[in-house]
Amino acid sequence: MITKTHPTLVVAELADLGHRSFGENKDQEARPKAMELDVLRPGINFDWHFVGQLQSNKVKSAMSYAKTIHSLDRPSLLKEIAKQLASSQAQIDCYIELNLTQDLNRGGLDPSMIRQFAESALEVPGLRVLGVMAVAGLDVDPRVDFETAVRISHELREIVPDAKALSIGMSADYEVAIELGATHVRIGSAITGPRGNN
Repeated sequence: MITKTHPTLVVAELADLGHRSFGENKDQEARPKAMELDVLRPGINFDWHFVGQLQSNKVKSAMSYAKTIHSLDRPSLLKEIAKQLASSQAQIDCYIELNLTQDLNRGGLDPSMIRQFAESALEVPGLRVLGVMAVAGLDVDPRVDFETAVRISHELREIVPDAKALSIGMSADYEVAIELGATHVRIGSAITGPRGNN
C-alpha cells in the first residue's frame, strides 16, 4: 500500500488493521515515518518499499529502513547500492524500473538495456533482483505499456531465472495490471483517499 504524503498515524491505523507492507517515494518523508512507526507500534516488523526515483546520495538512508527498492534504473545507482551493501554486509531486494515512454525525464531503464543491466546487477553481492517495475505512460492505454513490461520481464528471466515478480499497476489501472499477471500493485489513493488530506 502506498502511503506517501499521508501522516504516520494513518499508517499506524492501517497497521492496527493488520497491514504490514507500505510504500513511499521520498526518502525525506519515508525515513522519519518509519522511525516514528517503530516507536508508535513497537514489535511490528514493517515491510517498507521505496517506490520513487532514488538519488544516489539517499541510498544509504533508504536502505536503513526499506527492504525493497522498486526503482533500480541506472548504473550509478547500482554502484552506490553495491557500495552500501559491501560496507554493511546487508541485503536488499530490488526491481529494475523500466521507462516505457519517450520522456527522458521520467525514471526508468531503457528496456533495450535490460540484459546488460541485469548482468551487472547479478555481480553485486547481497542484491536480489526480484523482477521489473513499470508505470504506464500518461494518456495512453495502460494495457499497451503493461504488455511491454510483461515482455521485458520474460527477457529478464533469461538472465535472472528467479526474477519472476512484476510490479505494475496503481490505483487507476491495477485491474488491468492484475489481468496481465502483476504480482505487486502499488495502490494508494484507492484505499487511503486523496493524498495529504488525512
